Amino acid sequence: MKTYTATPAEIEKKWILIDAEGVVLGRLASIVANRLRGKHKPSFTPHMDMGDNVIVINADKVQLTGRKREKPNYWHTGYPGGIKSRTTGQILEGPHPERVVMQAVRRMLPKNRLARRQMTHLRVYAGPEHPHAAQNPEVLDVKSMNRKNTRS
Repeated sequence: MKTYTATPAEIEKKWILIDAEGVVLGRLASIVANRLRGKHKPSFTPHMDMGDNVIVINADKVQLTGRKREKPNYWHTGYPGGIKSRTTGQILEGPHPERVVMQAVRRMLPKNRLARRQMTHLRVYAGPEHPHAAQNPEVLDVKSMNRKNTRS
């Protein structure tokens, strides 16, 4: 018996639309990361880009459990003493709330070249509109998958 390995000609990519309104951030990110990698497919091959194209809308309405809104996010400017921070709540209320979802998904993917290429198949929008209607994305209802996916 031989191990199955998918070839680039056999890979079939779909477009998936996910509404993030009221969904817990970590649970949303893990579902999106699995879809980007293609682990939901029976023909999953770890070294191939098997994943689907994922569109996430309403990223500014994502929910956080506990006191994670007050958790600081740090970055460094590259200059001495150049460490800066913002809380997750400040980022969600700022001009680019979609960066919270992007960072959560990026951290759930492996740290390699393939994951960087898979991240290009993720599109996150703060509002309900997106310019990908021509691709006819399938709607994936994350809220109904598990009752813990939404915050009560």
